Amino acid sequence: MRGTRVVRGVGALRVLAAAGLMLGAAVAPAAAESPSPTSSASSGGDSAPTTAGTSFRTATEIEQGEKATANGSTGDYLYWSFPADLGQRPTVKATVKLPESGKRGAGQTWRIDVYDGLRRRQACQYGAQTRTVTPEASSVDLACTLRTVRGWAEPWADDPLPGTYYVRLTAVSVGSADLGRPASAEVEVDSKDIGGSAAVDGSLGKPLVPGIAVKSASDEESDDSAVLSSLDPDDGWSSGWWTDRWIWTAVGGVLAALAGIGGYALTKGNGRPRP
Repeated sequence: MRGTRVVRGVGALRVLAAAGLMLGAAVAPAAAESPSPTSSASSGGDSAPTTAGTSFRTATEIEQGEKATANGSTGDYLYWSFPADLGQRPTVKATVKLPESGKRGAGQTWRIDVYDGLRRRQACQYGAQTRTVTPEASSVDLACTLRTVRGWAEPWADDPLPGTYYVRLTAVSVGSADLGRPASAEVEVDSKDIGGSAAVDGSLGKPLVPGIAVKSASDEESDDSAVLSSLDPDDGWSSGWWTDRWIWTAVGGVLAALAGIGGYALTKGNGRPRP
């Protein structure tokens, strides 16, 4: 009887091992096929924007992964916009090249802010959002990593939601002698795909893209729709219901069932005991 139980236990373990390998092979292609939010964007290509807007309405659109440049004057507001979708954690980086130190006065303080499609300022999880530079510095680097974009939030909350995001770069503290002096900026946006761990049970009817709420059915079929932002993620806006959480939920259910079968095979007796 003991030998029979050992054989059955080995057989059950082999079944569990084979099932685990099959599930791993099934999940790996699904993870590999999910596109990266910056995989198709060209960094530093010839098509990268070389200007910046001066307000929310005139913000220059940039794709994630490409580096935009612009020339401006110290004290001006420079605006860019980019799309961010469900499950992404965007990071905005900016480098400001300052005039020669001999042509500047006291130190300057530069700041980068990020707003969502409702023009609500979004908090940075980490990153040097504001920096003060000395008169001898030739450049200043700024960064802001946002919270993960959610699929749904309460009306009173300011959680980041799918849609258009705005970047504003400016000098918040500068001497009057330095106002209007030339300065050049480089801005780049990248995202980390967080995946199902950030999924919530809900989704927006439409992404927060300026102008999309006033579109009619006929506008959606025509090319001259009144949407103020024309950039979308490479694979389109997420529907909000599918995440890789469903894959791991199914895998967990199958493994639990196999564990139950294996446990039963290891513990059940070999018929009635002999007298």
